[in-house]
Amino acid sequence: MADGRESRSFSPKNLYVLCVSAIAGKYQSYKPHLADLPKNVRFDLYYQLYKDKKLCILGAELSDLETFSKMLKVTNRRIHLLQIFQAPMEHGVKVGQHLAISYNMQCLEVRENPAVQDKTINLGLRLGGFLSDAGWHSNSEEVLLACKELCIANNQTPQDWCRTLDCCHKLLHAQAAYCAFDGAAETHQLAIEMITKLKNAQYSDSNHAALFAEFSILFFIRSEYDQAYRWSIEALKHLKPSLPARVIIDVLRQAAKSCVVKREFQKAGLLIREAVYLAREIFDTDHPKYSDVLIDYGFYLLNYDSIINSVSIYKTALDIRRVIFGKINLHVALAHEDLAYALYVYEYSSGKFDEASDNAGIAIDIMEKLLPTNHLMLASAKRVKALILEEIAIDNASTPMSEQNLLLKSECLHLSALQLAKTAFGERNVQTAKHYGNLGRLYQSMRKFQEAEAMHLKAIRIKEELLGPDDYEVGLSIGHLASLYNFHMNRYRDAEKLYYRSIAISLKLFGKSYSGLEYDYRGLLHVYSKLDEYQKILEYTDTLNHWKELRDKHAQSEDPPIDIQKRPQPIANIINVFFSM
Repeated sequence: MADGRESRSFSPKNLYVLCVSAIAGKYQSYKPHLADLPKNVRFDLYYQLYKDKKLCILGAELSDLETFSKMLKVTNRRIHLLQIFQAPMEHGVKVGQHLAISYNMQCLEVRENPAVQDKTINLGLRLGGFLSDAGWHSNSEEVLLACKELCIANNQTPQDWCRTLDCCHKLLHAQAAYCAFDGAAETHQLAIEMITKLKNAQYSDSNHAALFAEFSILFFIRSEYDQAYRWSIEALKHLKPSLPARVIIDVLRQAAKSCVVKREFQKAGLLIREAVYLAREIFDTDHPKYSDVLIDYGFYLLNYDSIINSVSIYKTALDIRRVIFGKINLHVALAHEDLAYALYVYEYSSGKFDEASDNAGIAIDIMEKLLPTNHLMLASAKRVKALILEEIAIDNASTPMSEQNLLLKSECLHLSALQLAKTAFGERNVQTAKHYGNLGRLYQSMRKFQEAEAMHLKAIRIKEELLGPDDYEVGLSIGHLASLYNFHMNRYRDAEKLYYRSIAISLKLFGKSYSGLEYDYRGLLHVYSKLDEYQKILEYTDTLNHWKELRDKHAQSEDPPIDIQKRPQPIANIINVFFSM
């Protein structure tokens, strides 16, 4: 027995772990002798430094471009690489910036040496892609812009054009995620030129599904939903079972998001659930790709009126991201923002906004640490925080000073968000319209009724022009204007007409159990009580009671958001079903 225990205690694996730990403990002493170690062993040493919280040493090691390029080749440890990269960044070591500067210098050096340009381009593609995956999009853009220049300088054959397209794909991803829209427009144009060259050359050995999905993402972030939808459909048409699982998942989730904003919920549900099951099977549930899919699934659930399920999904996604990316990272900030908004919607009737407020505050704090003060990404987080503050203020109406202070804070955040949106998108944009609508609601709470009406009318006009008269966003703004006319301006007949229109849009898009119908039905009851129309009061009392019954049935019949037994289907089957809908 003793011999057996001794054998297990000093197995080669355990001895290896002890050696790694011992060397990491005196890393600076051993460092001169470690240069020729295999990359997997060096990776283990860096991971031990991370676990030992020797972050300055770790940061200095990873800031070396040659060293980091070797770590990028350890492809089976990507989650650990994300963790050991993020930790020194959070500690104040600007690893991403150091790598971007070193890569740019290397690109300048190899311009006169074509023999090593291919190697440098390939490094740029790997490094740029990693930095974007890690949430450091600005550093990623720096690397990939330099990589793009090398690609363009050596861009003679179809194979070169394909490599340039690969660079465009990764660069566009970083630029869109960072809202660098001017640069993204240039990258989009270059990609179109490369696709045209390949088509004219009748080169068929390339697939553009992933790139078309990136086109869709760019237009989606710019709120140009028709274009986003068009490109997502093109991406779906180019999907092949032979493509990498990551590409298939990304195409599915982006097409699902595009379907959501076009209110094609059946199609969106088909695609996003398949993306969830595929990501779980390929990457498991602790992987950043799985968290990405969950974020988009939460978006679908929230828009499809499955609010409590969306909150659950967003919380799971946030937990995964915090484990991988730490506390100060844009991926984590965005997950906090998404959760904050879902909690705001969920708790709207209860008035319990503490958790939503905390998450919105964390999102803003992280973004303010990482972004320029006027960055567009702050607009959305500020909007969410402002909405929450407004509701807290209304609940504090019994203490006028507190209410007024909260409303003024909310106004400041809304105005800042509006200005950021107008600077980025201009007046004629859905995001700008949303900010006008939010200000309309706020001014209603501040009893500035003329200003509130003007904001709501602006929001409705822009949304109708861009989305059509029967879109969900239009219905939302119409309902808010109806509330203003009903409860504050005594324009009951105008309110009545608007409520009917809002109800018609909701019924068409969501059906009779939709949660938002409650506010319109209660609004009509108030209208008819003011107009002394007793028959209508009875009618809408019955309608509201019937809605409550349907809502209870809806809540009881909702399935859990994720079926743990479900396996992904062949992608060809999913595509066939989608295009037959």
